[in-house]
Amino acid sequence: MSWEIEYKKKLRTPEEALRCVQSGMRVYIQPGCAEPETLVEALMQRGPQVEDVEIVHMMTMGTAPYVAPEMAGHFRHNAVFIGANVRDAINDGRADYTPIYLSEIEELFTSGAMPIDIALVQVSPPDSHGFCSFGVGVDTTLTAAKEARYVVAQVNDQMPRTYGDSYIHVSDIDAVVESSRPLCAMKKPEITEMHVAIARNVASLIEDGSVLQTGIGGIPDAVLPLLTDRKDLGVHSELVSDGVIPLIDAGVITGARKNFKPRKIIVGFILGSKRIFEFVDNNPIFEFHPTAYVNDPSLIARNDRMVAINSALQVDLTGQVCSDSIGNQFYSGIGGQVDFLRGASRSKGGKPIIAISSVAKGGAISRIVPMLSPGAGVVTSRGLVRYVVTEFGVAYLHGKSIRERAKALIEIAHPKFRDELYAYCEQTNWLQRPQKLSTAR
Repeated sequence: MSWEIEYKKKLRTPEEALRCVQSGMRVYIQPGCAEPETLVEALMQRGPQVEDVEIVHMMTMGTAPYVAPEMAGHFRHNAVFIGANVRDAINDGRADYTPIYLSEIEELFTSGAMPIDIALVQVSPPDSHGFCSFGVGVDTTLTAAKEARYVVAQVNDQMPRTYGDSYIHVSDIDAVVESSRPLCAMKKPEITEMHVAIARNVASLIEDGSVLQTGIGGIPDAVLPLLTDRKDLGVHSELVSDGVIPLIDAGVITGARKNFKPRKIIVGFILGSKRIFEFVDNNPIFEFHPTAYVNDPSLIARNDRMVAINSALQVDLTGQVCSDSIGNQFYSGIGGQVDFLRGASRSKGGKPIIAISSVAKGGAISRIVPMLSPGAGVVTSRGLVRYVVTEFGVAYLHGKSIRERAKALIEIAHPKFRDELYAYCEQTNWLQRPQKLSTAR
């Protein structure tokens, strides 16, 4: 049987395709900008007929109607990375959060620890050989589709075809729903003067020939435009966004000096706008792989001069980094931060960086703190942290004592909080404040 005949036999309406969802099942939804919204909408119509369906995914860029209060009892979401669209539900107790390194999520599927009954995915139309591309989101989805008992694919002619380990054959899909609609775009973050100030300090650490990992947000978006005078940068990152395009077009990102996968941008998924969706379409410099591969610290470390740039919510004076919660309120997830910091720390000439603004809430609170807030989770331990960067400078902590760490971190804290940070160090006998900052007489 040719794949074309098989494909036609698998065509379903969205409602027909989602009848496979039964009570008690676990359903995986492709995350990020590749979220299959047509299938999610049909899943909601299925909701009143089912109970106790668990929905698993990383952060999605579309809506998440299954976490609405009225869906309680029908659906319960389990986030392996928290997005804004499910954050309130998790902190209200209507959804769950599973903290895990991004590199280890797929092992939950393959080991049977988190078996997938149904995978809802979005792919490009099949090529002449019957292969569909996962496009902008290979991430954990390729593995989920391989392990799922049943795969429903939203085939979208607006999904780009991407290179790498990015394909599924029509024969491995159980139901096909055709739908032509724009992908979920990520809103461009606002870049503030503070982001630019932090970015300048981060950029000062990036040399010619460095290999970059950047996340999303104002700081990464502010760093990339500052690198136009660099030469032969490379990229090995769990994700990239629109900011890489000008550097590629300008010949700054070439990958020519990469010693692992030279001349290739290694990536797991794309978070951005239509501009980058079109840019990666049939673009051979991008090579997409599952997250278990992209985020493998041993593979990351094979890149010399690996620069990993990650953000945080708090850093305490010993170097402990909280990135996934604000106190006991869960905010995001562990993500790939530890994967890439570990990889960069083992890279020849590597630089693992935590980039963070010195203050939050309009300057009312310091992000560099004596102790993490009660309930805050340590994502990066004090033993792994190396560079911490704020708008006030760079603190290098590797191999430093607690006294040296505290002093270095206070020096890059906001000046209005430095006295109270020194006061804490005096109480703990870690450090005496310099005489010129003392206010006690």
